[in-house]
Amino acid sequence: MPTNNTQGTHPHAITNLCDEGARLYATALRTGRVGRTDVEPAAPCLLEFALLHPDPDDPQWLRAVPPSVALAQRLQPLEREIQERRRHTIELTDSFEPFVAISTQVQGSIHAITVLEGFDRINSALNAATAECQVEVLTVQPGGGRPVDALTQALKRDRPLTDRGVVFRTLYQHTARHSQGTLAYVERMPRGNVQVRTLEELIERLIIFDQTVAFIPASDDRSVALELRHPGLITYLRKVFEHLWQRAVPLTEDVPNEVSPDGITGVQRSIAKLLIEGHVDEAIARRLGMNVRTCRAHIAKLASALGSGSRAQLGFLIAQSGLLDTDTAPGDEQ
Repeated sequence: MPTNNTQGTHPHAITNLCDEGARLYATALRTGRVGRTDVEPAAPCLLEFALLHPDPDDPQWLRAVPPSVALAQRLQPLEREIQERRRHTIELTDSFEPFVAISTQVQGSIHAITVLEGFDRINSALNAATAECQVEVLTVQPGGGRPVDALTQALKRDRPLTDRGVVFRTLYQHTARHSQGTLAYVERMPRGNVQVRTLEELIERLIIFDQTVAFIPASDDRSVALELRHPGLITYLRKVFEHLWQRAVPLTEDVPNEVSPDGITGVQRSIAKLLIEGHVDEAIARRLGMNVRTCRAHIAKLASALGSGSRAQLGFLIAQSGLLDTDTAPGDEQ
């Protein structure tokens, strides 16, 4: 019986060996047999593949074996190995089953915080949480008006929720009241299911689905986010949202435009507070959801009202004026 020793042979080598083998095998099929001396030096693959076997009447000659028979002989040990590996796979699965059950029971604590890298993965997680949501979605959207493409994607994701009765409560900054895209998004959502309020200044972006999962950004460009499922974290973030919600002004109502006797508005008091804290113009604009040019125009009006001739003097005059000693909290008026 020929030895089965081709399993380690490189495929290209087998192809080269069998080029001559194909001709000799065709001859064996046509004439009934070929000489052993013709096969062994020129096409040993015919013997390795058991496509030829010795002639019982004369061992110097080789007769052709049907390819289906030769192939079956080579496949049998491979199939036995596959069956053995499948049996081993089943045994391993059975052995790990108790540990899988334990993992399922404590899965909540294992995945209390999940890092989501990349917008595709973040959006996928948001879509999954949206599909699971049953009661309420709480969102904080700082930065003024949102981009049109973001609003379009949000409308596509959020509308099925409102259609099944889920309530949305969303916090924007006061500057979003001047964004036509944001107003159009709110207008297209069912009013009975969507409540919108605004504040002068907000915390970073936050989305909470029911009492189950929350999402917060983990990088300045928001390309990395955290998916939070720890009950304690969710409860805390909901309390933060409720605190902001109580201070916010419904979108259907006008923002109180309280002006002090010296002509300083609420937004300018908010800017004054951030100036005293050491924030630069760009950071103040970002915190209040306005562009830098608008922010600087407010700073100029603030300086004029206080009689300041320089930025350093402005900070001193703000501190001395008692402007920030009012009982009105920044963010309660425009």
